[in-house]
Amino acid sequence: MGWTTGQRRIVAAATATGVAAALALVAYRVLAPAEVSTTARGDYPALSRPAPGVVGRLPVAPLIVDGRLRVYAAQRQVYADQPADGRHRSTPYWSYRRWPATLDAVVASGTTVVSRWSDGDLVALDARTGQVTWRATGPEPARKRAARRTGTAVVWAPRGLSVVRTADGRDAVVSSGAGEMRAVDLAGGAQLWRAEVELDCREPIGSSTSGQLLTVEHCDGPAVVEFRDAATGAVDDRWRPSEAGDELTATLIGCGPTGCAGLRTAGPGDVATRGWLLGPGGPVPAPMLDGPDAELFDATAVTLANGVLTGRAVRNGTERWRASVGPGRLIAVQSGRAHVLTEKNELVTLELTTGRQLSRFVLNAGSDGTGWALGTAYAADGYVVVERLRRPIDPDGDDHAYYFTAEPLILAAT
Repeated sequence: MGWTTGQRRIVAAATATGVAAALALVAYRVLAPAEVSTTARGDYPALSRPAPGVVGRLPVAPLIVDGRLRVYAAQRQVYADQPADGRHRSTPYWSYRRWPATLDAVVASGTTVVSRWSDGDLVALDARTGQVTWRATGPEPARKRAARRTGTAVVWAPRGLSVVRTADGRDAVVSSGAGEMRAVDLAGGAQLWRAEVELDCREPIGSSTSGQLLTVEHCDGPAVVEFRDAATGAVDDRWRPSEAGDELTATLIGCGPTGCAGLRTAGPGDVATRGWLLGPGGPVPAPMLDGPDAELFDATAVTLANGVLTGRAVRNGTERWRASVGPGRLIAVQSGRAHVLTEKNELVTLELTTGRQLSRFVLNAGSDGTGWALGTAYAADGYVVVERLRRPIDPDGDDHAYYFTAEPLILAAT
């Protein structure tokens, strides 16, 4: 016996309802907010001590964490591979993904990796395991980050996110954006303070080693540098150089994992920049840091002029050492080491306390050659990573035209 028309309609309606429900479930699973955490399955890698020289090349920029891992940023993912001196990027040691938020910035301190996302959320990961240790709510980024495929802007210049050590020795993570700043405890993610700020006329530039957050503020009148207590969020001081014009640019120098020891200021078109030491009493003039290429580490000002690298006591200018390295650029300093890239793309590393040469070699990976231009450089835990650009540099070109090769980052041990 066949079905009646009514029965057919009931079956058709039920089928349509089932299909709609199935499609809704699929859509939910695909589009709903989600996170995927893939933790480490192997042992935490041992500390590597590779011989000086080129280690390998990478397609994206790494953060060297604890001297053992490399942490990378993708559009919706932060992940790590190991060991730190691996020749190529390898299968992730751990990975953390979110959807639909995108990754805005990554910072690391010790074995804690903190990521900030487009919805303002902060997620802290244990670098040893990849496990989520805490989550916190923060302000959404003030603007969408423009980053090329290497991700250097996300991991090497994380705008609006920093780790700062407060005057009482506590490490805090500070994020800024969407009209406010927030600080949370690095150890557990608990909120320390929140402050409403007009970011349209403020540009956060980072933190000092004395526990202050620095912002260039131009809301009402000439631009000033605003100093905010990282422990409380209160504004301690507002300062500007006496010779500065209405506009002011400021760049932090002598920076480590938890703050910077110096500041360089200049007005628009002002070639004569000024260097300052930062401390609890406010900026102190430091003529040894006046040059636009001067670097600072552990009270030593390092400058390169006429092929000679010189280290001087930053407070009184006393020469501590000098070394002939040849024409080039001082590209980075890190604990105990200064790094110069010569005109022939040789990497020269000197000991900061004595000026003794530790290593010197050509930055050439495989058969790539040295016909590249310097992009951004990064140094940590005895490693140097250099971004290689295609000559002539075309800042408006696509990534293929902009970068030297498909793996434009060259990793070296010094």
